[in-house]
Formats: sequence, C-alpha cells, structure tokens
Amino acid sequence: MKQESRPSPQLDRDAWIQAAFDSLADHGVDGLRVEVLAKRCGVTKGSFYWHFRNRQDLLSAVLENWKDGRIRDILKQTRAEPGEELSCIRHVIEVYSASRNRKGMLIELAVRDWARRDATAAQIVRKVDSIRLDCAGRLFRACGIAPEEARSRSLLLYAYVFGISLMSVERNDPLMAGQRQTISDLIAGAKVS
Repeated sequence: MKQESRPSPQLDRDAWIQAAFDSLADHGVDGLRVEVLAKRCGVTKGSFYWHFRNRQDLLSAVLENWKDGRIRDILKQTRAEPGEELSCIRHVIEVYSASRNRKGMLIELAVRDWARRDATAAQIVRKVDSIRLDCAGRLFRACGIAPEEARSRSLLLYAYVFGISLMSVERNDPLMAGQRQTISDLIAGAKVS
C-alpha cells in the first residue's frame, strides 16, 4: 500500500519574515539561517529562494519590517489631541513599562545586539530611536517644557521603559505599582508627594 505524502505548506514572504522574527527572538541574528528557518517552517530551502534572493535579502526585509513596525507603533502611541499631551506621556510610560510582550522585547534586544556588529542594523536602530525620542520630545514640548529638557525627559523615558524590561522585578508587586506611578510622575514632571 502506497503511503500518501502530505504537500508542503505554502509560505509567502511575510510568513518567512515572521518565522525569522521567531528565530531572532530565540537565537539572535545567528539563528537567521536559511536551513534553520526552512526546517522550522517544515518546508524546503527552495521555498525560501522563491521569495528571497539570498540570506542578506531576508536580513534586510527583517530590519525594514522591524523598523516600520516600531515607527508605526510609536506614532500611534504618541498621537495626542491638543491639551491631552501629559495624559499621552503617562500612557506611553504605562504601555511601555507595564508587563511587556516578552517576545517583542527579545526581538528588540536581538536587533540591538545585531546593531552592535552590523552597520546597516545600527543605522536602522538609530533611526527608530531618533523617531521615538522625537515623538516623546514633541509631547513634552507641547506641555510647555523647554526643548533641552524635553530631550532629556524623552531619553529618561526610554531609558526607564527599556531598562525596566531588562530587570527581574515582580511586575505584580503592589509596591512596584506605586513605584511605577512615582517614576511616571518624575518623568512627566508632575509634583511628587
């Protein structure tokens, strides 16, 4: 009796990029190998080459996709109605410092590690960071904060939200909630009791 073979799943370019992000989160940029991704996806390498010229083409697509997603996210998170900028700053601090998407943070760390060794990745990380800082700075300036202090507060905001994501602190600890509020007040410029 002849055994029926199952057809290989069809992957489009976006599916390959998503698989690359999964591997990036687990193994860093060194895990972005054609053979590894094909095995992870249960397809042959030939499927990869239908969508990408080579590994570098995939790496470029991953970086562009990461950049576009991060920029879209920060633009969305920092969109504020006139007069609502302080609330928006607090929202940004809360969103980015609350229990974060672990996979998203692993990808962020992997891209930043990649940028330490690759000029193209470094350029993209600088662009994303610049836009993040500019968006936050615009909110602070709209609250009447001088440009130099707005830049400093923007940097402090991102140093806090990325730093806290790297720390092993209990996010459900009732004391941590109070500390997050105090930190948010300090960054936002509110009076702290």
